[in-house]
Amino acid sequence: MSEITRRSLFGAAAAAATLPLLPPGLARAAAPMQNRLPPAWHRFKIGEFEATIVSDGNLPLGKPEPAFPASPPDQIRQLLTSNFLDPETATLEQNALVLNTGRQLILFDTGMGESMGAASKMFGPTTGKLLENMRAAGIQPEQIDLVVLTHAHCDHCWALVDANGNRNFPNAQVALSEVDLKFWTDDANKRGPDFMVPFIDGAKKNLSAYRDRMVMVRDEQPVVPGVTAISVPGHTLGHTVYAITSGNTTVVNTGDMAHHHILLLRQPLWEFSFDTDPKLSAQSRSRMLDRLATDKHAVLSYHFPWPGLGHVAKEGSGYAWMPAPMNVTTL
Repeated sequence: MSEITRRSLFGAAAAAATLPLLPPGLARAAAPMQNRLPPAWHRFKIGEFEATIVSDGNLPLGKPEPAFPASPPDQIRQLLTSNFLDPETATLEQNALVLNTGRQLILFDTGMGESMGAASKMFGPTTGKLLENMRAAGIQPEQIDLVVLTHAHCDHCWALVDANGNRNFPNAQVALSEVDLKFWTDDANKRGPDFMVPFIDGAKKNLSAYRDRMVMVRDEQPVVPGVTAISVPGHTLGHTVYAITSGNTTVVNTGDMAHHHILLLRQPLWEFSFDTDPKLSAQSRSRMLDRLATDKHAVLSYHFPWPGLGHVAKEGSGYAWMPAPMNVTTL
């Protein structure tokens, strides 16, 4: 049997283009384009817990080189193009987790929100979708008992309140590290990169609305039964990831341990421009990736391609991202 070649396939396509038009009366693809997407949420199980990932929309960084200022530009381009990604722009997702333990409904991170007006759209108009996608998934903001923050950056805490400063989650406590609470509400830290001023102003506005209902997380200690905090400092000084365990199943919510599933896994010691301490962040990332690859726990990454679920595997001097298949049929 002769081998099917690219030339023969192109030839078949050209021949098909010369076929006569359909006779009158036969169906044609004349339906209008839909030009809209369904709500972005995905539901799955973690042991006996029910988990729902809700998108806050994608977050475009623009050209990748400024985000990785100490990395060779030609190497950035090669890694992106060899993985069929656009070398001219880096786009991150925002995968927020809602966890129903049967006792509490817990939201991990909140997305950009609209609390800071135009500043909430500093990464473009595609962000700020969390609340509408939550509602589409059948989850109402007033049902949230606890908001657990990996850290206090804009894309993780700015939807705690609305544009008028009212709590979006009126019945919730807020849990985060004491280090991050102090750092991101201190005007003395408004120095360095230009983004520090809006980041601190936004954190102050959003966190202060919950000042009478704060919970301080502790490294390697449970936040609630089944959720354990793990300190992974550097991106922020109090950046925390969370191991979620039910029965024999563990999923580690890694927050911003690594922003990009190719660049910062293949090159875990590369520095990222939004890190408070880039060198500490790189060391923390490398240690945590090794732990995840060794333990083989499932991972939920806030910024990896939707819905951010998968595993980390050792590959050469770095790591590979193995996305998990999405089960859309059964829970």
